[in-house]
Amino acid sequence: MFVQEEKIFASKVLRLHICAADGTEWLEEATEDTSVEKLKESCLQHCAHGSLEDPKSVTHHKLIHAASERVLSDTKTILEENVQDKDVLLLIKKRAPAPLPKMSDVSAEEKKKQEQKAPDKDAILRATANLPACSTDRAAVQTTMRDFQTELRKILVSLIEVAQKLLALNPDAVELFKKANAMLDEDEDERVDEAALRQLTEMGFPESRASKALRLNHMSVPQAMEWLIEHAEDPAIDTPLPGQASPAGAGTAAATPEAAAGTSAGEEEERDELTEIFKKIRRKREFRADARAVISLMEMGFDEKEVIDALRVNNNQQNAACEWLLGDRKPSPEELDQGIDPQSPLFQAILDNPVVQLGLTNPKTLLAFEDMLENPLNSTQWMNDPETGPVMLQISRIFQTLNRT
Repeated sequence: MFVQEEKIFASKVLRLHICAADGTEWLEEATEDTSVEKLKESCLQHCAHGSLEDPKSVTHHKLIHAASERVLSDTKTILEENVQDKDVLLLIKKRAPAPLPKMSDVSAEEKKKQEQKAPDKDAILRATANLPACSTDRAAVQTTMRDFQTELRKILVSLIEVAQKLLALNPDAVELFKKANAMLDEDEDERVDEAALRQLTEMGFPESRASKALRLNHMSVPQAMEWLIEHAEDPAIDTPLPGQASPAGAGTAAATPEAAAGTSAGEEEERDELTEIFKKIRRKREFRADARAVISLMEMGFDEKEVIDALRVNNNQQNAACEWLLGDRKPSPEELDQGIDPQSPLFQAILDNPVVQLGLTNPKTLLAFEDMLENPLNSTQWMNDPETGPVMLQISRIFQTLNRT
């Protein structure tokens, strides 16, 4: 005798207590594999006396498990929803969704949003039409709001002259400037950002190459890495930079003025020696244009000299240099070497500041001024220096204060 498989493994029948919203209660029988949607349809037929008045009624109602207060999912079976025999289920009508707004309501809402919206250019012009006209020179405003670098350069030119005169009055002036020159040599030849050098060496680049790349790219790790990759096959990649090739020769050159100073006792010879040291410092601090910016601007059709002038005026900033080349080219490169008016309130206020006065007697301050004059990108380094930082901070504060008035 053969028995049908579905009868052997027939699902368990559950007797469920159903409660409707109007207070009606009844028992509903359903197997465990019955879907919640089918159970809900059966319950609605019971309420509607055997027929559904509206096919959408099923979707407009929901079954809630009373004990756990869970809404049963229509797509799951009773077993999946963990409904047990004799459990109480609530048949509740779903809350009707909010009606769509009428067209009049929509226009009112849009009108409210438009009222809260920021005014456009035409609305501003209409609102300010009756106000008295005020002529504002936009070029003057833009010049005033420059990033302090243009005016700072003039200040530095004048402060360098003052610092040289003050230091020359010191009895140990020659020794001070030789010390300053030695600091300059150390700054150029030995000072490399250790953190940047470590990053490159950890990538596998030799230390000597990494150091050379950093010096050529103003201590910028990304640019130095690009340079190392581009010149990996260059046979001259390990050739030392010009300032590092012959340290012995540099020592001899530095010793020559020293010997001359030892044999000469006159003030005039000392002044000559100071002049030579000043010239040496200036030669070492010549402006170095960013090589990539030079190439990029020359590819646009500009002459090399024009490009270098533009980068010098704009502190090696390529975009600003391009605008300068395309614009009226103000200020001119010649104006960069002009100092500030010695009788101006700004310069007088700077010289009257005690911190600045003390700083001008320090050779390191003179070096900082020279360095920032020719390499403005190094300003941050000197601002963070414990000796020169306070001086630069006072100059900046005085400038900002007088610029507001």
